[in-house]
Amino acid sequence: MSFIEKRIQKFEAKLATSDVDAIVVSGQHNIYYLTGFWGTAGTVFISGSRRLFLTDARYTLIAKQSIQGFDIIETRSALAEIAKIIKDDKLSVIGFDSEVSYAYYQKLTTTFTEYRLLALTNFVEELRIIKDADEVETIRQACAISDKAFLDVLDFIKPGQTTELDVANFLDFRMRKYGASGVSFETIVASGYRSAMPHGVASEKIIQKGETLTMDFGCYYNHYVSDMTRTIHIGQITDEEREIYNLVLKANKALIAEAKAGLSYRSFDKIPRDVIAAAGYGDAFTHGIGHGIGLDIHEIPYFGNVEGEIKSGMVLTDEPGIYLNGKYGVRIEDDLLVTEDGCEVLTLAPKELIVL
Repeated sequence: MSFIEKRIQKFEAKLATSDVDAIVVSGQHNIYYLTGFWGTAGTVFISGSRRLFLTDARYTLIAKQSIQGFDIIETRSALAEIAKIIKDDKLSVIGFDSEVSYAYYQKLTTTFTEYRLLALTNFVEELRIIKDADEVETIRQACAISDKAFLDVLDFIKPGQTTELDVANFLDFRMRKYGASGVSFETIVASGYRSAMPHGVASEKIIQKGETLTMDFGCYYNHYVSDMTRTIHIGQITDEEREIYNLVLKANKALIAEAKAGLSYRSFDKIPRDVIAAAGYGDAFTHGIGHGIGLDIHEIPYFGNVEGEIKSGMVLTDEPGIYLNGKYGVRIEDDLLVTEDGCEVLTLAPKELIVL
């Protein structure tokens, strides 16, 4: 049995215990997860008796080559075609993704007039939260690409000459050179006082000696992402900067030491946060500890004051940070694969203090 067939069977098992008789799947990433098809025109419909994949003529041949176990239908009016096909199927309730646009929702309501429509939140995403072996290996490759790009950028940076945008562009194109299809988000490169901005995207500022430099970047490899942050120092480092860096690194490592299946979401966030708070910098750690990654750069679960526990097969980020407004900031981020008795760090680029 293929890994995609296993995913569909999990979907169908969940469908059988849900409040709906069938589901329209419209999100590109969710469609890829269930079918292996990647394209801008696709709709999936799954009920207890049907698996339908609908696309237009641009993608018919691609769909036939990449999809198994579905009836593949060529049409430019996917919802109307579904309504025709299922009119005698004795269905009552059809589910759809609650995140669809209002325009798409209007199409649903005007097409499926004989049915009750029910918005579903994270129906497929809750299946995607546990990665199978194929997904883990793909994410591992994405992380390896980011690791190599980081090592290369260390030789590229020239204080007094290189801008933040230069660094971002170097990382982006170097990851492509190593096999990435693109960046998984807009690369963050922030130096000096700008490194105190957790999401300080690259600017034309020139990187100077004596500054902190934070680089938060990742890539897409075969549709799956990596997400890594490294902070380095340029030219020289003060005692305070060294203390802050080592504190953030200690928090990062504290979570790695404790993360395993069964750990609560609250504890996942609290373990590194307590390290930083105990040193008197709790107010300077201004965001959550991390999030899930996979087909999307930000996936469930998220952490903080929420219920739940991490499970084996989740891939999560571990990204503590300290941000001192007007001075500098430090963040260190790794991607972790949760196992039954611990975790595996997938981002292997060096994170001990680097001073160029």
